[in-house]
Amino acid sequence: MRLTQSNRDSILSTAPDLTVEAGPSNGYDGVASTNGHTNGHSYPAATNGYSSGVGGGAKHGKGVARVHLPGSTISDDSSIDREEFVRLVIQSLKDVGYIESAATLEAESGYSMETPEVTLFRQHILDGIWAKAEATLPQLCIDDPEALLDATFLINEQKYLELLEAGKTTDALHVLRNELTPLNVDPDHLHTLSSLIMCSEPEDLRRRAGWDGAAGSSRQRLLDALHNYIPSSTMIPQQRLPTLLQQALEHQRHECLYHNLPPDMTNFSLYSDHVCAQTEFPSVMTTILDAHKDEVWVAVWSHDGRYLATGGKDKSVIVWRVGDGTPSGDWSPQLVLSDHKYPISSIAWSLDDAVLFVASDHEIKVWNPKTGICIRTLDSGHEDTVSSLLWLPDGSGVISSGLDRKIIHWNADGTVKEDWGLSPIRITHMALTPDGTRLVAVGIEHAAPEVPRAGQPIKVVGMNPLVTLGSKGGNRMMVFDITSKQALLSIRLEGELTSVDVSHTGQYALINHAPDVLYLYDIYTGRLSSKYVGQRQDEHVIRSCFGGINGTFVVSGSEDGNVYAWHRDTGTLLEVLPGSSEGSVNAISWNPRNERMFASCADDRTVRIWEAPHSTHPEPRIHRVDGIENGMTNGKGKGKL
Repeated sequence: MRLTQSNRDSILSTAPDLTVEAGPSNGYDGVASTNGHTNGHSYPAATNGYSSGVGGGAKHGKGVARVHLPGSTISDDSSIDREEFVRLVIQSLKDVGYIESAATLEAESGYSMETPEVTLFRQHILDGIWAKAEATLPQLCIDDPEALLDATFLINEQKYLELLEAGKTTDALHVLRNELTPLNVDPDHLHTLSSLIMCSEPEDLRRRAGWDGAAGSSRQRLLDALHNYIPSSTMIPQQRLPTLLQQALEHQRHECLYHNLPPDMTNFSLYSDHVCAQTEFPSVMTTILDAHKDEVWVAVWSHDGRYLATGGKDKSVIVWRVGDGTPSGDWSPQLVLSDHKYPISSIAWSLDDAVLFVASDHEIKVWNPKTGICIRTLDSGHEDTVSSLLWLPDGSGVISSGLDRKIIHWNADGTVKEDWGLSPIRITHMALTPDGTRLVAVGIEHAAPEVPRAGQPIKVVGMNPLVTLGSKGGNRMMVFDITSKQALLSIRLEGELTSVDVSHTGQYALINHAPDVLYLYDIYTGRLSSKYVGQRQDEHVIRSCFGGINGTFVVSGSEDGNVYAWHRDTGTLLEVLPGSSEGSVNAISWNPRNERMFASCADDRTVRIWEAPHSTHPEPRIHRVDGIENGMTNGKGKGKL
């Protein structure tokens, strides 16, 4: 936007003494508020102390001459438009408080950040001068008549709410009838607005409207909403250049293959592209835990990251304690929980880490992981192997699932809260979204016909048009709504599905699939987002997980005895680590409190701890422990109910 001569003269005119404060570029002071509220930021009009006229006598002894540059881009090898770039720089200078520098740049370049009409419109919105704001709106290059009506409605809706808040019910009713209703508003929305007249107190109005009032940030939010209707070339969105820089930094972070730094953006510099070193990934095996007497199938960290529970074919669970954070050698076995009749299939810690649920075949036991006392053995109701145990994020209890197709919700004390009935699949694994609203299950389609017992119909959970029963030989990923128990998504996949993990955002499900591939699915759209290949899986149950800061990595065991790690967003294979001297690496578990540590467990009876490289790491220490003889408490069901 080029400066007119009058604009340039105004910018270069002599200014009175001003106290300049940094703040968002949203106008200037000088327009009185109608009700005393200015819930946005403003600062004085741009000036740099020069006398009027380009080249005229300057207060500081020199003028600012217009610079004429060839072309329309910032350089010969760039596609960035010079006018857009300069206008964003002017906005940023004003945002950080360099008002005179911004004015000088406007004069030297011949570009203004915005027209006077835009500046006035913004200030009218922030000061609540609604009539002038609405009168200025047609001057802001809104070509679409529908967009103009929508913008007008938003302004009048804010005016209506502020009148109600101020107790001016008659004036508010006038706005509703004569200014909002003629705009052909959605009847339901109009009815909602009209119902607000019944609010007796401003607090009730703000609560019911989801609005923070004239003194809050509502006017600034209105201005942000109006950007959707006013061309950005006319009214530049707030903080536009910092927004672009932030997007660039985020893109670099997503593209950084080994990114595993805390989310504090201060570790990024604008002077160079961001690249993390390979040493950010925990690729060094610092500890080998060798206490199990057979294959280890399950490894689960406590929520505080200080304990690791492992179990498998030897029918025992060992609880290990992590050291004080010094490299290696600090691991110690706390206790062995050996009172199980069958191999261990699943382990779940309570949110406070005071209770441990352990599944072995169809049985579920509840343990105190500090004392080794079995609190109770559940009448599980499962008739086949319990494949998964999950504590709900609100701490209200545990959900179990199994190959018998059952899903059962248990109270924290081990009593049954709700039996979901039979699912359409024999569940091999499941996971919960972090907000606890959705359950993702994978398993084998059930093809056998149902036979009602004692003349009663069989309850099948999740029956809706998305679910197809009776397909022989297939496998499915299913997403259930926790509250309604209904299936929101069902995807049929060929090949065995042995594991599922959900990303920290709750958007993606990571699925181990035999043969030899991991899938990343969007659980809201059902779209396949990525594949990860390289690991080997044909016959065994292999379980993978997300890891690192924000789940940057995908890590899986493999039947070839290695640990495989990929970059989640690009699918690039990052690391292949030796995780077993014989047989498969069965499961991976990432420490929830230490983004630079994970555990793997394997057929060679070991559990291995992996950490990021450190100069003080010695050779891996092997803990060879044989239960009670080495000082561990051996849980034998004391206190069993």
